[in-house]
Amino acid sequence: MTLLKYNPSGALFDEGGISPTDLNALAPQLESARAEVLADADLWQAGAEVPADKEPLDAGFHLLPDRLLAELAEKGAASELARLKSTADRLAGDCKSVVVLGIGGSYMGARALLESCCHPYYNEVPAKLRGDRPRIYFEGNNVDNDAVTGLIELLKSRDEPWGVVVISKSGGTLETAAATRIFLRELEASAGDKLTERFVPVTGTSGKLFDLSTALGAPDIYEVPDGVGGRFSVLSAVGLLPAAVMGLDIEKLLAGAKAMNDHFATAPVGENVVLQYVGVCNLLEETEGCVTRILSTWGKRLEAAGLWYDQLLAESLGKNEQGALPLTIVNTRDLHSRGQQHQEGPRDKVITNVIVESQDSTPLAIGESENNQDKLNELANKTLPDILRAAIAGTNQAYEEDNRPTADLILPKLDEHTIGQLLQMLMLATVVEGRLIGINPYGQPGVEAYKNNMNAILRK
Repeated sequence: MTLLKYNPSGALFDEGGISPTDLNALAPQLESARAEVLADADLWQAGAEVPADKEPLDAGFHLLPDRLLAELAEKGAASELARLKSTADRLAGDCKSVVVLGIGGSYMGARALLESCCHPYYNEVPAKLRGDRPRIYFEGNNVDNDAVTGLIELLKSRDEPWGVVVISKSGGTLETAAATRIFLRELEASAGDKLTERFVPVTGTSGKLFDLSTALGAPDIYEVPDGVGGRFSVLSAVGLLPAAVMGLDIEKLLAGAKAMNDHFATAPVGENVVLQYVGVCNLLEETEGCVTRILSTWGKRLEAAGLWYDQLLAESLGKNEQGALPLTIVNTRDLHSRGQQHQEGPRDKVITNVIVESQDSTPLAIGESENNQDKLNELANKTLPDILRAAIAGTNQAYEEDNRPTADLILPKLDEHTIGQLLQMLMLATVVEGRLIGINPYGQPGVEAYKNNMNAILRK
């Protein structure tokens, strides 16, 4: 399988950019940060005592792909992966739609997998075009009364069996907990004595959701692993169960992540995708004030992956009045909105283009027409991928001519293996940068303030 590539050449220039010399000079610090991250993973895996200055240390995500694949090879049908696939197949066989309840890391990863790896109109196409898998809907990620009501109305109007996957480590996050109670009530009315068969929780080994699931007698309860924070949990049951319900190859997804782990651990700094990405972004922030990191996705299928990364970077490094601001855009769409500001606004941005080299479908040509008022006959043989490539090149050229730094993250194609690589690469990069700048990338104390206030207000 081909590994994704990183090309920072658009950021390597004198005025407003960085130099290869500067990047090479950072190599010892990047090497040290890598060594610390690898040691953290080993420390967690060994179950050793965590030093106080490392708390919290949620490094369990790092070697999770390796562990799950090894367990599958060793235990077969008794492994977690095999059980996940069995549950997903059972749910897909019983239900025409599945509602995934979760917020933040309990939601964004699954949505990213759906949009990047499934049919672009997954819920709308006939069942055979999605492999006879159920439609997937996401709720519990907000408290929008009209949206929840609309989904309930939609499910009732079809008069088809549906199910719920609820994801929450504690069960105490109010948005998801409220949605769980509401959808359980509707599911009981719809499923009757099959309620527990169509209700699958992914949660901790204790807590409110675990207690509820046990009381209901849910036959399958999957664990959010200890040492894996929500935003780092996409390659655990949190993301793997919804992915398996969609019919995605979760072994291939994990194999991509493992390939990135191997690359990260062994590749020299100058050839290491993770370390080069961190080095370029960090240097531009430190030397040129590029505190806004734009993830510029080209095409429509990676927006949710970008939003997942927004949470990952913001919650991990946005501490102690530090941390870059992440912003995902979709081009060419957003060239007609944010593009002006990126081209001529403040010089506080580094733009990372996420480019997919090949598409799944046959390229569509503009074609000849007798009605040539649009003057497109001269481009009749050009395809939509040709236009996209020209847009990428033209945009990068415009940024280069104005000394605006860019870099390219190049994916060979959109499939489970490549997306597994991408997700793991971005998680590793986030943790490496935290160690590089002296910020603990785990925990999110700032998020707790609104939760505490909201609950207090409601209980007055």
